[in-house]
Amino acid sequence: MSRTVTNQDNGALTDSTDTPSTGLDAGLKPRHITMISIAGVIGAGLFVGSAKAIATAGPAVLISYALAGSLVVLVMRMLGEMATAQPDTGSFSTYADRSLGRWAGFSIGWLYWWFWVIVIPVEATAGALILGDWFPAVPQWAFALLITALLVGTNLFSVGNYGEFEFWFALVKVVAIVAFIALGVAAILGLLPGSQTSGVGHLWQDGGFMPNGLGSVFAAMLITMFTFMGTEIVTIAAAESPHPEAGIRKAVNSVIWRISLFYLGSIFVVVSLVAWNAKDLASGASGSYQFTLEQMGLGRLTTVLEFVILTAVASCLNSALYTASRMAFSLSSRGDAPASWSRTTARGVPAAAIIASSVVGFLGVIGNYLLPEAIFGYLLATSGAIALFVYLVIALSQLRMRRQLDRAGHTPQVRMWLYPWLTWLTIGFIGFVLVLMLVQEGHRLELALSLALAAVTVVFGLSRHGRTRADVPAAAPANAPANAGPGTEAGVADRGGETAAAPVRSTER
Repeated sequence: MSRTVTNQDNGALTDSTDTPSTGLDAGLKPRHITMISIAGVIGAGLFVGSAKAIATAGPAVLISYALAGSLVVLVMRMLGEMATAQPDTGSFSTYADRSLGRWAGFSIGWLYWWFWVIVIPVEATAGALILGDWFPAVPQWAFALLITALLVGTNLFSVGNYGEFEFWFALVKVVAIVAFIALGVAAILGLLPGSQTSGVGHLWQDGGFMPNGLGSVFAAMLITMFTFMGTEIVTIAAAESPHPEAGIRKAVNSVIWRISLFYLGSIFVVVSLVAWNAKDLASGASGSYQFTLEQMGLGRLTTVLEFVILTAVASCLNSALYTASRMAFSLSSRGDAPASWSRTTARGVPAAAIIASSVVGFLGVIGNYLLPEAIFGYLLATSGAIALFVYLVIALSQLRMRRQLDRAGHTPQVRMWLYPWLTWLTIGFIGFVLVLMLVQEGHRLELALSLALAAVTVVFGLSRHGRTRADVPAAAPANAPANAGPGTEAGVADRGGETAAAPVRSTER
């Protein structure tokens, strides 16, 4: 089966069935891709961070989640258009290479890698806190290192292992949220015996639907915005599956109902059944889901919910290791990271990229316990706006790539709606959110440090690549990953029994 791709030198599109493999194993099954796409939406922040958002905006937090979710839907639509045309382990970083310039792909790739390696110690510490409550005799740092080491081991073994772990992690989260919504609807309808609350009166009884004004809705949106980060992982993972286009198309088309059900549906249950300004909820002493279960007379289920949160934490950590390593692999295959990072084992695993990413994660875990809290907080803040930078690069890349595809008469399996107007609207909205971060005191430091890191990375990218753009490699057959550059006939260079993706060539714009 052939795929149509753009030839960057002359703007034409050519068909090819002969694109080389990257050396990565196409070991992710369709059920893995499906669950990875779901797991990318459901993070631990939904269970824990939602309480702060509710306390900020009241019931109007539903608008906050809807706005943030709408941005993610539009960005995923744009990314899906590019990914179904050219599935690639480097995802948006590679598309930026080809559309905006090598400096852009270099910059956003490294920023994205940094985001996920910083997530590793954060999630490991969160998991250690839960396990520390269950087993207080064991020091928390030991749990943090154990969780990280376990998931590093599974990622090193095979990509199928990552997919299998993520499948079951996602299944636990999905079942838990669906059960929570079902119990909540029963309580709302007065059908749950022993519930201390019913109906939807809390949507307007405690100071109104928008008790703190419109500004609080935008402030809460900033809190919720970054809980969606990870939705894009499916476009990275799909490149290691037998039929990447089908997996990406399915994930992109289902993102609307997934956000509507898991976020809007579950938060609607919370703000309907409990007062947004209840003491335990507003103070953060209890998570929004735990507090709601207690009001429903199901406090004994909070232990089960703690297990679900632990699963969500493990899922996020598992994905962080996977995503960071694959972005490192892609950067290496394009000559923008150490060459060893693009070597794969006999099982098709980029072991060096995984180990390099996990080393930073391990150092972060150790630093979280040894460094002063303020210093570690500054490190975390450097990744605060990276999600918005990623979204902006995706939108700008799609503007250019869509023109190339349209000129050639090529129609991807996913198309962005109302192009180019909705793409420009998305870019404008991202700019608006960045301005919000600037004027919101609690997010100003995150924006400043993220911009500083981005500026340094862009300077490195420009000094390395100037204003060159990458050649678009011929598309891979449908049963092979499509990330390798055209540097060799096979697309990979043999290195002592291992394989390494060849770097992508550059041409002047």
